[in-house]
Amino acid sequence: MRVLNRSFRGVDRTTDVLSFPQTDVHDQPSAPGSQHFILGDIVINLHKTERQAQEYGHSFYDELNRLLIHGLLHLIGYDHEKGKYAELKMQQKAEELHRILAK
Repeated sequence: MRVLNRSFRGVDRTTDVLSFPQTDVHDQPSAPGSQHFILGDIVINLHKTERQAQEYGHSFYDELNRLLIHGLLHLIGYDHEKGKYAELKMQQKAEELHRILAK
């Protein structure tokens, strides 16, 4: 993960999740179901997932779910690194999706 993070983001440290969009999110079809398409790839660091689950006091699968949601949101255009407002929007959407999936 450190190599991927350094190669693709220029950040020389490990990370928990990386997203690699297949295409620009704005190039996707406008009508859902009009085409089948791949959003991109999500790479999750399972060792870091386990450590973070212990650190945050929840299960491995809860943390894995959290990271998957985070990566998916990046693939559909959310970016917490664009500022406080963008970070808040992404956090709210992540919490909403996590609640839905936890049911």
